[in-house]
Amino acid sequence: MDRFKKVYRQGVLEVLEVWVDTETGVNYLFKANGYAGGLTALLDKDGKPVITYNGKEEL
Repeated sequence: MDRFKKVYRQGVLEVLEVWVDTETGVNYLFKANGYAGGLTALLDKDGKPVITYNGKEEL
């Protein structure tokens, strides 16, 4: 499972994480609170997915 990489984490009981798809560069926001959680694509101000990609730098 090397396709997704966690690049950010905040919180303990209420968790926010940012995951990056290493093949497409699309960023995803994951939020968990207790037994509930959700995942969505992270969008910029124009409503387009945030892309993290640099061919020379490994995520």
